[in-house]
Order: sequence, then C-alpha cells, then structure tokens
Amino acid sequence: MSTEPLRCADPSLTSEGKPDTAGRSQNVITVAIILSPLVAIGVILPLLWGHAVNLSDVLMGVSLYVITGFGITVGYHRMFTHGSFQPHRWLKIVLALVGSMAVEGSVTSWVATHRRHHIYSDRDGDPHTPHRYGDRGVALLKGLAFAHVGWLFVSDHSSARRYAPDLLRDRDIRRIDRLFPVIALVSLSFPFGIGYLLSGSLAGGISALTWAGLVRMGLLHHVTWSVNSICHMFGKQTAETGDRSTNVRALALVSLGESWHNVHHAHPTWARHGALKGMIDPSAGLIRLFERLGWVARVRWPSLAGLPSA
Repeated sequence: MSTEPLRCADPSLTSEGKPDTAGRSQNVITVAIILSPLVAIGVILPLLWGHAVNLSDVLMGVSLYVITGFGITVGYHRMFTHGSFQPHRWLKIVLALVGSMAVEGSVTSWVATHRRHHIYSDRDGDPHTPHRYGDRGVALLKGLAFAHVGWLFVSDHSSARRYAPDLLRDRDIRRIDRLFPVIALVSLSFPFGIGYLLSGSLAGGISALTWAGLVRMGLLHHVTWSVNSICHMFGKQTAETGDRSTNVRALALVSLGESWHNVHHAHPTWARHGALKGMIDPSAGLIRLFERLGWVARVRWPSLAGLPSA
C-alpha cells in the first residue's frame, strides 16, 4: 500500500465544499482563550511580586491540573478520539466537561484535529508535525516551534464533518461544544472564587486565579503540545509505525501517560499507552478503576500478541 497520504480537498471545507465558518470561529475563540491567560499572567504577576504563594493555591492548582488533564487524556483522547472504552452516558458528559475546562478547544474540534494527525502523521496533511520544514538546522527548530504552538495560529481547520461526524451526531457533545467558551471562563472563575472565599480578600482571589487558574492551564497546555512536538522528534521508538512518533519517559508522569506516543501510534485504540514494563500510565490506571466500578465497558486493553518488543 502506498505511504502517500490521501489527497483531499481543503480540510477547512465541509463535505459540501463550503467553508466551515463555525469551525473557524471556534478556532479563533480557542486561540484567544489560550493567549489571554499568558497576557493576564504578565499583568498580574508584577502585582503579586513579593507575596508568598499560598499552599491552598498550589494544592488547588495541582488538583485542577490532574482533573482537567484526565479530561483530555482519558476523555478527549482515549475515549472520544479513539473509542478505547465505552462509558456510561453520565461519565461521557463529565469527561467532556472537565476536558473542556482544560481550554484546549471544544471536544469536537480537538478530536477532529487529532484524528487528522493520525491519518497524516508526519506527512503532508498533518496539522502539527515538527518535520514540515525539514530535518536539519534552523528548519528543524522552526518545525519544532510550529508543532508546539505555531500550528494554532495557522488557518488550517480540521473539518469536523470529515474527521468527527460521530460527535456531530451526539446531542450531548453538541451542547457541550456550544458551551465551551462559558466552560473555559468557569475554569478560571472557579479558582478565583475559592481563593476569595478562603482568604476573604480580592488579593487572595487573584492569587488563586494566577496559580490555580492561569499557571495551571498554561502548564497543561505546554505538556499537551509537547506530545505534538517533543514526542515526534526526541525519545525512542519501540514499534514500527511509519512515522516519527517516539516514547519520552521524562514526560510520562506530567502527561499522565500520553508521552508513550510511539506505542500509541502503533496501537491507537489501546486504553493503555504505557504498555511495556516500567511505563507509567496514570490515565490507564484511572480507566482500570472506572472498569472495576462498572462505569465503563468494552475496554481495549493491550494484547500480548500486539505488544512491541522493548
């Protein structure tokens, strides 16, 4: 079979050949929300300079990082994108909501982009390959920057009609997608409100907003983007995938198991990405817990026959 990618019309077009204006508008909102915290941090941090970081801010930030991170890794990625397990309806909704609180885009837009990435991985059509400009010198550094964050500013929307039609048919997901901007604001206002209540002061609310809201959100963004960039350039390959995907051990814990990217590309539907001995995968552990509680079914665990050699 040819290794050339399937040639298709502009991915920003719908199946009828019309511009997908709704998708483009949503991308604009997503990029604006991603940039806004960075700008806000630059404004707020000087105001807080010299003030101690509260333990409550740190604990809240870590908690929200883990919760929203699992919303991305277990919900957006392993369940919605690849169908690694079948959840109860209420769990599907919860994962969609907490995933949206990570502010990485709506469920449908995120899934459409990632499915397209798998179809064209490191080839023409991949929305965020670090190898798009070349594999040497400045071209490689330029590609790394593009894969990490530059692709967010390119008008190259992945059509949901083409890549995520199943989610467009899901009434629950359509409603949550429409609420994405509101959910994103809640993700920031929640730590502000808790910080204000605990401290009884505006300064306490702003401190919580900064560390448990903006910094937490920005850190999770960069860890997620690192899978796009670092895990297609550095690390090791344990399976032949036909692309540049790699496993990066250093990112395993903070990425909640997503950095075993080469294993994932070899077996996209597996619920466990860290399938080999010694591979830490907290997301798989959470899915296992859901299975034992009876909240999910049809979990696609790795098979011994399909395991790559270490």
